[in-house]
Amino acid sequence: MTLRTLIREWIDRYFSDEEAVILLLVLIAGFAAVIWFGRMLAPFFTALIVAFLLQGAVNALTRRHVPHLLAVAVVFLAFLGAVLALALILLPLIWNQLVGLVQETPRMFASGQNWLSELQARYPNLITPDQVQSWVGAASRQISQLGQRALSLSLASLGNVMALIIYLVLVPILVFFMLKDRDALVGFTLSLLPRKRTLLSRIWQEMDMQIANYIRGKFIEIIIIGSVAFGTFAFLGVPYSALLGVLVGLSVLVPYIGAALAVLPVAAVAGFHFGLSEQLAYVLVAYGVIQALDGNVLVPVMFSEAVNLHPVSIIVAVLFFGGIWGFWGVFFAIPLATLLKALVYAWPRGIQQRDERLAQQQEAAEAQHPDAQGSEVQHPEGGA
Repeated sequence: MTLRTLIREWIDRYFSDEEAVILLLVLIAGFAAVIWFGRMLAPFFTALIVAFLLQGAVNALTRRHVPHLLAVAVVFLAFLGAVLALALILLPLIWNQLVGLVQETPRMFASGQNWLSELQARYPNLITPDQVQSWVGAASRQISQLGQRALSLSLASLGNVMALIIYLVLVPILVFFMLKDRDALVGFTLSLLPRKRTLLSRIWQEMDMQIANYIRGKFIEIIIIGSVAFGTFAFLGVPYSALLGVLVGLSVLVPYIGAALAVLPVAAVAGFHFGLSEQLAYVLVAYGVIQALDGNVLVPVMFSEAVNLHPVSIIVAVLFFGGIWGFWGVFFAIPLATLLKALVYAWPRGIQQRDERLAQQQEAAEAQHPDAQGSEVQHPEGGA
């Protein structure tokens, strides 16, 4: 079998259906728009994601016989209130703690250097002075690089004030009109697609509710885990508890990896503040309990209807989409992986469908003419 024949059979198998070609073109156009025009249309995509999240609350109010416009107004005002509370209460607190942590970093670094020297004095056979100097040099280089990155980021952010103002103005306006005129916008989008879109409709119906529930569930999970971590660290007397709580909350975005990475700053801050004491052990145990409750109680309850994905698939999706789109790629890695899985299972296979159709036609013909089938079977035997 030649390569040309293999390619032709592959095309016949996966692209002989008209809807498969249409779906492929829609996917290519969508990914191309995000990759090439993502930075330019970032306010639009941000508003689209926020509107997608808020649409569930609007639907819940309209199901309780609340007028659509009133439901949109209530949900939109609640969204604005949450944004203002975040901007006026949580962000200043986190910023102040971040500034304090940066200012205290040199003292933490000196304390860690003294601790390494003490370990080297206690265990001279295991830790040599050259190893201590190598570790200290590597740590100092990393800290200097972080400082340079923070400085460059702060200088670059000075020129992005106008972009921030555009976000603050445009995104709420877009969210309001996307919620208010959802049916008209969806109808216009569907009018651009071919009338024959059975496959598109089936895949969208399968993924719409699932992706919406996943994204809303992730936001709720971040809020719950972040709040519980903040309260726990504050109760145990850990400094920078708000900053660490936000970090632990955001760690749930990256399954398996986030929990392992978030323990490092928690252990570093608690270890510097409490030293090698029982209080440090309490902090680490509390962090382990929070992660265990998240993985064994909260996630199964909130994502029980989610499509099961293998851990390898999840990690590969996080690495791939995170490398393409950064934070949002990490956030949408599991929904996108679920979408790809649904596409693989729902994609029409021309040869398989043709064989099944021919088999059904043959069975129907045999059921209508059983005598002809018997004569065809007996005739070769008589001839032999």
